Amino acid sequence: MERELHCEILSPDGSVWSGEAVMVVATAVDGQLGILFNHAPLVTALGDGPLRLKSADGSERKYVAHGGFLEVFRNRVTVLTDKIEEG
Repeated sequence: MERELHCEILSPDGSVWSGEAVMVVATAVDGQLGILFNHAPLVTALGDGPLRLKSADGSERKYVAHGGFLEVFRNRVTVLTDKIEEG
């Protein structure tokens, strides 16, 4: 069993998604960022671009985020975004 991160995506409209993922790939202002279990604590500004969450069963949730912030702390990933679309 792969180790999972608890992820939460929040926008001004409320909670977009909350659940478990084994990998998160996000678009920061200075490039793409990959996050796995036991990633170091991090806060980064998000740019406009893809946000992907891979589940343990191999499925992926795909979004396009438009700005905001991403925080990693104790195997929790929180995305606060100004605007987000499925995609």
